[in-house]
Amino acid sequence: MKELAGRLAALDPDAGAALQVISYFDRLIEGRAGLESLVRGAAVLSGCPARLVDEERGVRVRVEADGTRRDDDGPLDPAWPSAPLTPDGPPAVWLERTGVSDGVHAMVLERAAAAARVVLDRTRGRAPAETHQADPASVEVLLDAAATEHARRQAAVRLGLRDVAAARVVATAEGGPLVEAVPATGDSTPTTGGRRAGIGPAVPVRDLPASWAAARTALRFTAEGTDQDPGPRTVYADELGGLALLADTVGPTMEPVPDVRALERAVATAPWVASTLNAVAFSTSLRAAAAELNVHHSTLQDRLVQAEHWLDWPVHDPHGRLRLQLALVLRRLHRNAAR
Repeated sequence: MKELAGRLAALDPDAGAALQVISYFDRLIEGRAGLESLVRGAAVLSGCPARLVDEERGVRVRVEADGTRRDDDGPLDPAWPSAPLTPDGPPAVWLERTGVSDGVHAMVLERAAAAARVVLDRTRGRAPAETHQADPASVEVLLDAAATEHARRQAAVRLGLRDVAAARVVATAEGGPLVEAVPATGDSTPTTGGRRAGIGPAVPVRDLPASWAAARTALRFTAEGTDQDPGPRTVYADELGGLALLADTVGPTMEPVPDVRALERAVATAPWVASTLNAVAFSTSLRAAAAELNVHHSTLQDRLVQAEHWLDWPVHDPHGRLRLQLALVLRRLHRNAAR
C-alpha cells in the first residue's frame, strides 16, 4: 500500500495516477475485499482520513491516512470532498481534507464509491441491512436461553431467520437488542445507529442467546468517547479476551478499588485528565498519545507529571501503565452497570 502511494506521488497527477487508482480498486473488487479495505485504500492513496457513511444500511467506517481504522461518529464537514454510491444518492465516501482537490483525489473518490457499492450490494443487498427487531416479542423469545428450542426456532422463523446460517446480536446503550444476519463472507458492519454498542459474536441462530449475553458484556466496556468519558463507543465481544472476566466481578454493589477511586479524584481535578490518561494508556507511545490529543509532546509530559502526582503512581513504566489501563477499564464497568 505504501509503495503504491509513493508511486502515485511520483507519477503525473493525471492519466498515469488515474490508471493506477482504477487498477488498484479493480483488484480489490476482484479479490472480494471488504469495506474496511476499500476505505483504507482511499485513505492511504489520498493521504488523508477517509470515511464510508451509509446511514440507510447502518454503515460507518473511518480509516486514518496511515491505514489505521479509527471510527468516529463526529459530524461530516460539507467542505470535504465526497462521492455518492449512486448518481442521485447522498454523499457516502468522504475524504477529510479541505482545499482544492486534484484529479487523483477525485478518481479515488469515484472508484472507492463504485467499489463500495459493489461490496454493499453483494453483502447487504440493495435494501437496508437485515436487522430483525420489528417483532420485540419474538426477539425476546429468540434470545432467551431458558426458552425451549422449539419456541426459539419458531421465533426465528417469524423473524425471517430460518434460512440464515449465522447471525449476531448488537446491544445498544438505548433501545432493545438488534439481531443481524451475517453474510457468508463475514464482512459486514454492525448496525448501531451512532449509539454506543456491544457487538456479539456471529453464531448459528440457535446460539443467539450466547451472542446476546456476550454483546451485553461488550457494551459495558464502551464509553461515550468524550473528554470526560474517553474510550471506544463500539466494542466487539470477540476482541475482549480475558477482559470479559472482569465484567463478572464488577457489579453495582462492588466498591471501586483504590486505583479507580484515585483515578476518579484525578479526573475531577482538571478537565483534560481523563482524555490524557486514556490516550497515554492505550496509545503505542507518548508521541502517539500527544498526536491523538493534538498537543505538543512537552505539554503532554507536563500533564503527566501532574496526573501522576494526583494518581500517586507513575504511568511511564510498564507496570504503572498496566495499572492505569486496568483502572480505566474498571471505571467503565462501574459506570456501565450490568443489564
